[in-house]
Amino acid sequence: MNPESTLNQLKASLPDGQLPSSFGVYFKNTLVALCHALEDHILQTGEAPEERPLVLVTFQQGKWYLQEADRYLEIADRSNHIAISAVPDSGFASHRTGQLDNVSLIHLKESDSLVMEWNLVIVAPGYTAMVLCHELSEDEYRPHGKPSVDSERKFYGLWTFDRALVCKAAEILIDRLSPYDPELCDRLLGQYQAIVATPSKVVPDLSGVVSRIVTYLQSSQQELIAVNRQTRELWELEGQAKRISRNISANKLQAFLRMAQRVDERDPFNPCASLQVAALCETLGQILDLPTVKLRRLRLAGLLHRIGLASAPEEIFLKTPPEMDEATRTFWRDRASIGARLLESMPELGIIREVVAHHLEHWDGTGVPSGQQGEEINIKARILGLVAYFQGLTQPRGSRSALNLTEAFNACREHSGTRFDPALVEALGTVVRLTEVGLMQLPDKPTQLPNVWIEEMPTSKSQDSQLTPRP
Repeated sequence: MNPESTLNQLKASLPDGQLPSSFGVYFKNTLVALCHALEDHILQTGEAPEERPLVLVTFQQGKWYLQEADRYLEIADRSNHIAISAVPDSGFASHRTGQLDNVSLIHLKESDSLVMEWNLVIVAPGYTAMVLCHELSEDEYRPHGKPSVDSERKFYGLWTFDRALVCKAAEILIDRLSPYDPELCDRLLGQYQAIVATPSKVVPDLSGVVSRIVTYLQSSQQELIAVNRQTRELWELEGQAKRISRNISANKLQAFLRMAQRVDERDPFNPCASLQVAALCETLGQILDLPTVKLRRLRLAGLLHRIGLASAPEEIFLKTPPEMDEATRTFWRDRASIGARLLESMPELGIIREVVAHHLEHWDGTGVPSGQQGEEINIKARILGLVAYFQGLTQPRGSRSALNLTEAFNACREHSGTRFDPALVEALGTVVRLTEVGLMQLPDKPTQLPNVWIEEMPTSKSQDSQLTPRP
């Protein structure tokens, strides 16, 4: 990868030099899909003027298509400012979008490595998002050379909502553009700094944009199959289509798992919550002699049960519900429904989605979102709700100290027959008692873990955060 690229400079700026797990090699049409997903969020949310984003765009090799120009006409109407970098003959200057007061054009030199990049950086008071990518060089395309089919061109790239990464990329990109128009870049930097310093008045809900990302990823893969159908022999297509079909679900699931992992990383008090909940759910399921297929689903639901907190404000992780303001407390109450909406974009996870959606239902019918009660609540959702509550109590939160296993279990037992299934509370009590007398140890991770977690899970963090009795 070119050392001057925005991607490479971002990597060099990070203390550990580690780009997020979404970094990899992408086909061009997949990157177009990712950009459209982020752009759609701007188009569909209609932020108030004080919430509108600064948008920095770099079009790879200056390519500009009429439909994209028209699209950015609408995006500009919902943005604070848009800075578009492209070569002079991209045709943008003659388009009406390029004439708008809040749209600035930077004409790149053909010798600038930026012409090989395709970037979309969005900075708003309430959220940040970006796609960064750089096309492979001629040498990197070897031995077969650059593809003749446009959609098969490949790019190093990543996408993320991480505020620190997006802000750093914005600063790098503005600095790279400074030689072209120092005065404009000073204004862009001022706008960027003002937005970063502006507290958002709303709690962002990015469930819609994440769903669109997953949907676009799926459709872009399907479009790639369609293109290949026209350009390859049928036997080749059939083999590739089968491979891509298998990969679609795997890629989407990895996106969700990465998102769940990022939620845990944001939680300073409970950084291994999803792993521990999945592990204890599995243990409780084994004691209840659940079939293997239900154990697998319960384990996955445990890993994904906090996905609704992907766009949660920091207060969610730092305070107990009574300490939160009303907007944050509402977000906390609706976390299961938000998570379920995210998972809707992957039909293959329909059963998992239902478990996540209803794990906050109460045995007596007073829970959310549907007021289900008793055995009307799926057994996996009942287990997940109890285990998530128990595990959360064993870790500190805001002004509340961590409870030891007995204290946490006693708190659950107080809700037996009201919030929780009495039979499940009794089963949990068995696990706690066996642990206390040393006949078993609560696992810190489930017996089977997806590769995305295995590859990135810090060993020390896992060991330090085990569910063990506290003095």
